[in-house]
Amino acid sequence: MRIVISEFMSLDGVVQAPGGAEEDTDGGFAHGGWSHPFFDPEVVGGAFSDALTKAEALLFGRCTWQTMAAAWPERAGDPFADRMNAIPKYVVSRTLGDGELAWDNTTRIPGDQAVARIRELRGTGGGDLLVMGSPTLVRTLLREGLVDELRLMIMPVLLGGGKTIFPDDGALRTLELVSTVTSGTGVHVCTYRPVADK
Repeated sequence: MRIVISEFMSLDGVVQAPGGAEEDTDGGFAHGGWSHPFFDPEVVGGAFSDALTKAEALLFGRCTWQTMAAAWPERAGDPFADRMNAIPKYVVSRTLGDGELAWDNTTRIPGDQAVARIRELRGTGGGDLLVMGSPTLVRTLLREGLVDELRLMIMPVLLGGGKTIFPDDGALRTLELVSTVTSGTGVHVCTYRPVADK
């Protein structure tokens, strides 16, 4: 499986709470829902839908999984929601119990086994393992060299601080821009792949 990261991102690299005011207020973050003015169904929605269509499974950190698990089951009947609900899902967590995995087709990966288990999943055949949100998990995946593709929907807004997906370990990581398209709302949908070390 290829590990594909799909993120709504501000120009200053923030991915925190793009969907709603109460989505993630950690650190006093007050701009929840910031992506809405820039969302357009054709380009941004199309990129999101394309990523889900190519996915064989979804991978989440606990906080993002809990947010998604609270939102998507009640939207059943919409083709996108039905796909979100039916697709296999993995959640990395040290604290969730198996009895709390109420969202259909969810498997827990214990936090202390995350890197090894995700490396195993990546080594299997099949489609994409898609990660949305989950900044702490994505930082780990990038740091461990386990990301095959980054799909960033970069929106024309500065948020002045918040959660980011990028490691701050001082390591140089070179990426190749594979494709880019710009929406009428000013969103750059950019697909990057890591450049192999030479």
